[in-house]
This record gives sequence, structure tokens and C-alpha cells, in this order.
Amino acid sequence: MRGEHAGYACGAALGFLGDLIAADPRRGHPVAAFGRAAAAVERRLWRDHRGYGAAHTVLCAGGAAAAAALLQRAVRGAAPTAPSSSPSPLRGGARVALTAATVWAVLGGTSLGREARAVGGALAAGDLDVARERLPHLCGRDPQALDGPQMARAVVESVAENTSDAVVGALVWGALGGVPGLVAFRAVNTLDAMVGHKSPRYRRFGWAAARLDDLAGWPGSRLTAALTVLAGPDRRGALRAWRADGGAHPSPNAGPVEASFAGALGVRLGGTLAYGGRVEHRPVLNGAAPPVTADDIERAVRLSRRVSVLALATTVTVRLVAGAALRARQPGSRRRRRSR
Repeated sequence: MRGEHAGYACGAALGFLGDLIAADPRRGHPVAAFGRAAAAVERRLWRDHRGYGAAHTVLCAGGAAAAAALLQRAVRGAAPTAPSSSPSPLRGGARVALTAATVWAVLGGTSLGREARAVGGALAAGDLDVARERLPHLCGRDPQALDGPQMARAVVESVAENTSDAVVGALVWGALGGVPGLVAFRAVNTLDAMVGHKSPRYRRFGWAAARLDDLAGWPGSRLTAALTVLAGPDRRGALRAWRADGGAHPSPNAGPVEASFAGALGVRLGGTLAYGGRVEHRPVLNGAAPPVTADDIERAVRLSRRVSVLALATTVTVRLVAGAALRARQPGSRRRRRSR
């Protein structure tokens, strides 16, 4: 048990470092492969009905989590014959490698920053056409309906929300559930992005994926908001905006994150947007602040990176402390302490 928790901590750190160095590949990413598989299942199952959507969610997310659990179990058992009291270095190394590979695959913080900076650079250069071309890499809003300041706002909001979805939430579920937790969270989040919106096609079919994503994202979004308060340039502003405006957002998880980012950066977020062929009027977050400019995008990316590093440190520490507490409660550890 001790080696397992330490192995997870080491693997998580290596996977986080791998994302910093390599980011997401343009082709052949495991999450993209999952998305293609989920789309194939959708083509067979789709009906304008919540029950079929729930079956789609269970098959896709549950299947991915089960496969990850089987792989983790196989890795735990993949070792030469050795005394039970002497953990195999081969087994420990395989656990670390599996965790590192999975963390790298599910995290998207570096790609998030790369795409945000690409749009920010185009906006700073006054090239709105390039900015509109790159914006769909970050969010599903209609770029043709947005001017420069509106695109800058969309980027900052996407950086805030995806810091939680693409980094912090995954690390939280990894600390709770290991490799299956990492995979399950990313699968649920991907399904929500695919079908969890309110278009006519997915209003019923995507309901289960959207609700499950709300549930899975709750702990990560609160940790993201708390770490934003801690890491942001304006801590009081971040806390004030989170408490005042976080609950006004239609998303129970995007609200606290976007509000805390708005307060930390001293900008105004929210308002009218065009998304998926429809117009939405969302509450304004941190309304007394000035609107977002292209210069704020780089500040948001740097804040996202600080929050991500703190999230890694927090979740790894919690995992190690929980492991130590479990070991202390084992009868064998009490006998060893008495014998000393």
C-alpha cells in the first residue's frame, strides 16, 4: 500500500511534467480515439430520449473506466515471483509508468495555454480572421458573431473553465481513484463536450452526460476556485467575485471558476454570447471591473499554470497523507510500533 501511494505521486508528477514538455499530439491522442469510439456508439444508440442517452453514457464512460481498472490490475500483478513483504521494483516501475502515461493523456493544460496564446497573439496583431480561425480550438462559440473584445473574453472564460476540466478535476479524481479515476473523469468530460448541450438533437440524449459531468466536476471546480484565490494577483477580488457571482452562472461548476478568475484578474466576464447556433444571455461576473482585452489572455494563462501546479501539489499530498493514515490503522503497523 505504501508503494502504491508513493508510486501514484511519482507517476502523477511525471505525467504532469510530460504534459508541460510534450503537450497533446496533433494526431493519435487517446482522448480523440475515445471520442471516435463514443461517436460510433452514438450513431447506433441515438434516440431523442434520456434513457438511450443514459445507456450511451454508461457504455462509454463505464467501459473506459472498466478497461482502465483491468489494466491497472494487470500491472499490479505483472511482476516476477517475490516475497510478499518485498515489493517488486518491476511492479512499482510499471505502476509509475502507467500512472504517468495516463496523467499525460488526460491533462490538457499546456495545449490550453498554447491555443489561448495563439488567439491572443492574433488579437494583439489586429488579425481578427486568424483569431476567428483559432477560437474553435478552445470553445464551441460562433467566432463569426464575435468581435475582438468578445473573443478575448471567450478565451479567458475558456482558460478558466478548462483549467478545472482539463487539469484540476482530473488530478482530483486521480488522487481519489488512481488510473480508473483519471480515465473515468476524462471520459465523462469528453462525453459532456460531445453531447451535453441543449441543442435540439442532444437536449434529451445528452442529459445524462451533462448531469454526470456536473457531479464529477464539482470537487475540481471548487478546488480550482480556491487555488485561484490563493494564486491570483488579487486574492480579495477573487474571493469576493466567487462569493458574489459564482452561483449566478447557469453551470454549477463553471460559475465559481470563471468568477474567481474574473476577480483575480480584475476583469469583467459573462454576458451575451453566441453558442451552437443560439444566443445566450449569461450573468455578468465581477461587473464593476473593466472588460477583457487581448493583454489579459496571457495573464489568464499564467494564472492557470500556477493553479495547475498547486493542484498537483495538493492532490499528491492528500494521496500520500491518506496512504499514511491507512497504514497507521493497519493491525500489523501497530504491532511493529509496540515491538520497538
